[in-house]
Amino acid sequence: MRILFVLLLVLGFGCASSGEEPTPTAGPAVTPLPAPLGPAIGFLSLGDSYTIGQGAQEADRWSVQLAELAQAQGLNLQPPTIIARTGWTTAELQNAIQEANLPKDFGLVSLLIGVNNQYRGQPLATYRTEFRQLLQTAIHLAAGRPGRVLVLSIPDWGRTPYAQGRNQESIASEIDQFNAVAREESQVAGVAFVDITPATRAAAGDATQFTADGLHYSGQHMAQWAQLALPVVQLLLK
Repeated sequence: MRILFVLLLVLGFGCASSGEEPTPTAGPAVTPLPAPLGPAIGFLSLGDSYTIGQGAQEADRWSVQLAELAQAQGLNLQPPTIIARTGWTTAELQNAIQEANLPKDFGLVSLLIGVNNQYRGQPLATYRTEFRQLLQTAIHLAAGRPGRVLVLSIPDWGRTPYAQGRNQESIASEIDQFNAVAREESQVAGVAFVDITPATRAAAGDATQFTADGLHYSGQHMAQWAQLALPVVQLLLK
């Protein structure tokens, strides 16, 4: 899918006097978008329901918004190929990637995974092992370049409307532990890490930040993730 930006320049015309040609009035100033630089950059986005943007429109997915922002900055980042499904753990994502038989030359690969490991009560040690393997897979898909891989932290679903009545402190503590592992393993692998968890916690109490199921995030909120990731991507792709 190619996202097209259309700029409309509306010119107003004054009323013509008898025998005179109508004179156009001054139109609004338009700043053209920068032309994308260089060859197209393929983008692979890996994860679970938070990568899909469960309940939100396709155009509102964080990685789709990121590609649009990058295009607006002159980076020729293509709309993402998304490998993700609601409920997937690290192991299930790894299996899906293997079955997809993807090309190994993506210019950017993002990874957002782990909330279902935590939700299902899986051991942290298992997550570390499987996340480490996923990082190597992501690097392989980025033509062996760790500097073209981006990890996003796990959102704190304990602060969502869906989690009302649950032990929010316990959920937050576990999410922090999983994110600490993700950050550590990303650093070891030489992969960029973007912490979106504080933004998800700040969304608590604002219904506009969530989709109808109360568990997933609206396009308005995911725009924050894209904005947080953009400067990192600009450095990775420079």
